[in-house]
Amino acid sequence: MTIRHHPSDETLLRYAAGRLAPAPGRVVATHLHGCPACRERVRVFEAVGGAVLDGMSPVPVVPHALARALAAIDAGPAGRATSLEGSSTPAHGAARTAPPLLPDGIVLPAPLRDCAMGPWRWAGFGVRASALTLPEDPKASLLLLRVAPGRRLPEHGHSGLEFTQILSGSFSDAFGRYQPGDLTEMGAEVEHQPVVDPDGPCICLTALEGGVLFTGSIGRLIQPFLRL
Repeated sequence: MTIRHHPSDETLLRYAAGRLAPAPGRVVATHLHGCPACRERVRVFEAVGGAVLDGMSPVPVVPHALARALAAIDAGPAGRATSLEGSSTPAHGAARTAPPLLPDGIVLPAPLRDCAMGPWRWAGFGVRASALTLPEDPKASLLLLRVAPGRRLPEHGHSGLEFTQILSGSFSDAFGRYQPGDLTEMGAEVEHQPVVDPDGPCICLTALEGGVLFTGSIGRLIQPFLRL
């Protein structure tokens, strides 16, 4: 698998610094799970950040700060740890279960396996969506989308960044063609109209920093019925 589309360095730097919101962070973690090049970029950014911290003068901390930090770690999401590669590991003694399957027999990526997956619901003509519930932020909006072959999605823009990781199938827009492993990062200034390739459905993981702004007449007609 050749990955041609990656997160921007700015996004990888935000990820390394822990400054991405939970839902976009999971999309990026899913990309990192299959992309050695981006994992290496994150390691470089983390090393640079560590060197900066090492060069800073120490400052006093409030009493019991260490104890509070350790308690917060112990109370983390479901007692699970996620590596840079995005693989989730069950807590000691937890039962191992088979990973959830997506339509067409696609295995749910490892960085998402501690998320609860909702039912597949209608989200537009030829589009089904399943909401993922993040243990660290149950209100975060993280969606799996399954789009029928040849389906042309409504033209739209965004009020913030849109992150989309392709899990299976492929689609194209005015900026390129995207296949499994690719991550598209569309800014607020971008309007596009994805078109799924005709040889099969496309399943992707998507999160927004903001919302979707439909620009075409059909998109504006169906927007009140969509939870995107």
